[in-house]
Amino acid sequence: MPLQCGIIGITNSGKTTIFNCLSGTKVETSSYAFSASKSNIGIIQVPDRRLYELEKFQKTERIVHTTVGIVDIPGLARGSNKGEGVGNKFLADIRNTDALIHVLRCFDDDNLPHIDGSVDPVRDMETVDLELQVKDLESVEKKMERLERAAKTGDKDAAHGIEVLKRLKHHFEKFGNARTLDLSPEERKYTDDLFLLTIKPVMYVCNVDDKSVLKGNPYVEKVKKQLEGTGSEILIIAGKLEAEIAELESPEDRTAFLKDAGLEEPGVDKLVRSAYRMLNLLTFFTVGPKEIRAWTIRKGMNAQQASGAIHSDLERGFIRAEVMKYEDFIRYGSEHACREAGRFFVEGKNYIVEDGDILHIRFNV
Repeated sequence: MPLQCGIIGITNSGKTTIFNCLSGTKVETSSYAFSASKSNIGIIQVPDRRLYELEKFQKTERIVHTTVGIVDIPGLARGSNKGEGVGNKFLADIRNTDALIHVLRCFDDDNLPHIDGSVDPVRDMETVDLELQVKDLESVEKKMERLERAAKTGDKDAAHGIEVLKRLKHHFEKFGNARTLDLSPEERKYTDDLFLLTIKPVMYVCNVDDKSVLKGNPYVEKVKKQLEGTGSEILIIAGKLEAEIAELESPEDRTAFLKDAGLEEPGVDKLVRSAYRMLNLLTFFTVGPKEIRAWTIRKGMNAQQASGAIHSDLERGFIRAEVMKYEDFIRYGSEHACREAGRFFVEGKNYIVEDGDILHIRFNV
């Protein structure tokens, strides 16, 4: 299963509409609060124009995009940590994701009532944050109790862990998220097993009406002001518009629709790429007449580890990696030309794979 992004937000924020556009599924949307009884799971292709550029120089039978998993968590509300609305079950679903996409309602619609009676994306953001913080606080307090019992027996490591968790507890009590607390790698060993909800990387999607997709609106400005200085990525997407684009089967019709809306590409394509970066992933390619394929690995992986993304036998029997850079392959037009230009490299298992590398793995099992 690929790494997963969870889509979270207040109920009726347009999460499921955006999920449908991302995953190509047709999950039913509703104007009723808490109408969803389970999380929706999908697989999304990561758009990458480089695959089609590679095909210009290497004819192939098929092109295969890399993928990321996505989970649409039913809308949260005040009291979710106590079982209100969708309750604890969906907070557990969030725990199983690797990063979060927080959809904020930044549009007015009299036919889609807001659960709190008015549209206020900053309030909604704080509501969701609070629910996750309360759940994380419970996890921290339970572990503190365990460590306190161990500390009474003279366990010095447990005593140190208590001090770290006290800092985290105080941070939550001041409405902070775990990701904003500076913890050293040594200190993180006391929190890693808790799989904290608020430690996950998060990006924000302002879901706007069609006319606000290019420049935003006052709701978006409130979000930007609230997140100023945090380094958080903020995207503006018109969920309803994206749904209309996704319904069009013809690429020509999609292009014309985008042009009319003043867009160069669907907003969800930008969202997918941003989520991919947020997960700390990169892409390498394998290129041949049978297929041109994109593969996903974590940044920092070496050539032997990367070969395991293709097949475990390649990692187990790894001998060497033959490497070309994407830019070189496009510039020179073939493997032979790259060799002639001195841009074909033979690397060992400790070579750190870079985004866009074209790899051919030599192995023996």
